[in-house]
Amino acid sequence: MAIILFIGIAILSFVVQSNLQSKFKRYSRVLLRSRLTGREVAEKMLYDNGITDVKVTCVEGHLTDHYNPATGTVNLSREVYESYSVAAAAVAAHECGHAVQHAQAYGPLTLRSALVPSVQFASKWVQWVLLAGILLIEVYPTIFLAGIGLFALTTLFSFITLPVEIDASVRATRWLQNAGITNQQEKLIAVFALRSAAYTYVAAALGSLATLIYYVLMFLGSGDRD
Repeated sequence: MAIILFIGIAILSFVVQSNLQSKFKRYSRVLLRSRLTGREVAEKMLYDNGITDVKVTCVEGHLTDHYNPATGTVNLSREVYESYSVAAAAVAAHECGHAVQHAQAYGPLTLRSALVPSVQFASKWVQWVLLAGILLIEVYPTIFLAGIGLFALTTLFSFITLPVEIDASVRATRWLQNAGITNQQEKLIAVFALRSAAYTYVAAALGSLATLIYYVLMFLGSGDRD
């Protein structure tokens, strides 16, 4: 049952990711009436929210946009940084939404940030611990259990990420309209674009949960053979 769930989630993740790529490409052809670039949108949103210690930078890569609280930067991919499209405005505002969350000490983001060091450690070692645990499950089942614990931490992180991303999108679309960046039609396009992006986080969280359940059932099954 678990393996069927895992395969189903994997297929869903592929479909969602393909849908995101397709919609971003489509919405990238719809130009903003206000003719602001992604960089200008980001800078204005930060200014409107009284954030003066965060810089907007350009990074290479496709859909590599992110907010980095450690460096105080909103990092936009070149296709967002330089574009006048509704999709670029939506992505830029979304990343600034994280900066606003940080400035206002938004609870889920604070929790997510506190977990980052532990999750980085878990992500580095989890596959090796799980591999050793599977190979030695009959002799040292505790190793496999430790691997499951590390994977559970990364799964928890995926689910904590969901409200953070959804809230950032809500902040983004609300500000885009209130600031006059988008009209009603453009706002709807921005909502659709950000909703598609949110689905990728949902699929990732569900995929992680399905994998965790698979490992737990494997561990419990090993005990039944004793």
